[in-house]
Amino acid sequence: MTQSVSRVSAKPPTLSRHAADTARLAAPLAIAQLSQMAMGVTDTVLLGSLGPDALAAGGLGANLFFVVVTLLQGVLTSVSVSVAHARGAQADERVPPIYWTGFVLSLLLTVPAFTLLSFAAQILAAFGEPPLLAHNVGEYAAMLRWAAPGSLIGVGLMRSFLPAIGAAKRLLWVSIGGVFVNAFLNYSLIHGAHGLPRLGFLGSATATTITVWLSAAVLMALLHFRPRFRHFVIATRPRLPLMGELFGIGWPVAITYGVESTLFLATGLMVGLLGESQLAAHQIALNVASVAFMVPLAIGQAANVRVSYWSGAGQPLAARHAGFAALALGVSFMSLSALVLITVPHAIVGLYLHLDDPANAATVKLATSLLGVAAIFQIVDGMQTVGSGCLRGLKDTRIPMIAAAFGYWGIGFPTGYTLAFHAGLGARGLWWGLAAGLASVAVLMTLRFHRLSLHNSARTGASGSVAAPH
Repeated sequence: MTQSVSRVSAKPPTLSRHAADTARLAAPLAIAQLSQMAMGVTDTVLLGSLGPDALAAGGLGANLFFVVVTLLQGVLTSVSVSVAHARGAQADERVPPIYWTGFVLSLLLTVPAFTLLSFAAQILAAFGEPPLLAHNVGEYAAMLRWAAPGSLIGVGLMRSFLPAIGAAKRLLWVSIGGVFVNAFLNYSLIHGAHGLPRLGFLGSATATTITVWLSAAVLMALLHFRPRFRHFVIATRPRLPLMGELFGIGWPVAITYGVESTLFLATGLMVGLLGESQLAAHQIALNVASVAFMVPLAIGQAANVRVSYWSGAGQPLAARHAGFAALALGVSFMSLSALVLITVPHAIVGLYLHLDDPANAATVKLATSLLGVAAIFQIVDGMQTVGSGCLRGLKDTRIPMIAAAFGYWGIGFPTGYTLAFHAGLGARGLWWGLAAGLASVAVLMTLRFHRLSLHNSARTGASGSVAAPH
């Protein structure tokens, strides 16, 4: 293992060492996720050169693909938990069956992804989208569906497996390389440059598909052909009971991702009812928040690995400390991010709009106001995603799923709707609803981790054995 997940020692790490190790593990994951966002930005910019129709169809098709595969990748987070747990127990011989079972599971998950993307045109038509847009999105999604297996293997499986064996840096360099490959292929296939065929807006989908598969192939090659990691992936048969265990841990995570993403989708749709100016301001604030969110998301993934590792090592107090160190890191980073949003909101909005254009005045004013709400939003969003990662490390995913559904839809949505449409706050009210939902989930996740980790520590202190989370 790397320094981030060291072998069990007689003396568990201090809180400061936990924080440092978590930061080292999270850094390459955050950069890998930001690189994935950069690929999306590249696609959008290059599609924009073809006109609004291509941009609309390509953007909607790419968003549909991203939502589908992201939800299914949630199932594969169980691989990280199980591998880190086995490593903490110094049972490396359990890792290859987890890897190959997870590999087969990722292939099985491509079936619903491929099916949904194959019927994208029909789905959009059923929701009343214009026929031409539905047709174009269907064509775009039909090409992207071939990227689904590569995405579930290269992003879903590898992003779970590699950090758990101390190989997170492989994700970093491959992800950064993927940004440049994707940009080159996008431009070349859209415009027919460098001897490649001119495919128009479908060239972007083709470029993304090729990049996703190349990234998956390189990651697998680095894993299978490096002597340092080869013993983790020695050939073995997938095991059906293990697949059931992985799916049992992972499916609530996918549902949790789903209830959160649908809340943001519903919020965006409701902002759209308030007019173009409010929708533009919403998109600016959401884009800023999404970029900052990549860091606590990576910290949550690192917490997943480290909490699971120390839990598997039979040291639940160290697992508890690892979790709270990760929570402190996530909240600290997002607090700094919130400070930036409060102090220089106009400068941030100026990256998106010309501040001196009178036509932008209303949007600029609202966007800066939303960034003020986002300052609170950021902190609780970081806390909830790190808390969720800590609980996954204890193999506790079903109660967090219920807590997320309650917080987002029982508190967040009604609060936002009431403030927006009955209290007259408009988009700001919807954002206060998001903040309320995220805050409630953050509190519930943190309290749940506190209770479980304290219970496990007490049980170990009393009996010398670790109680399984329930």
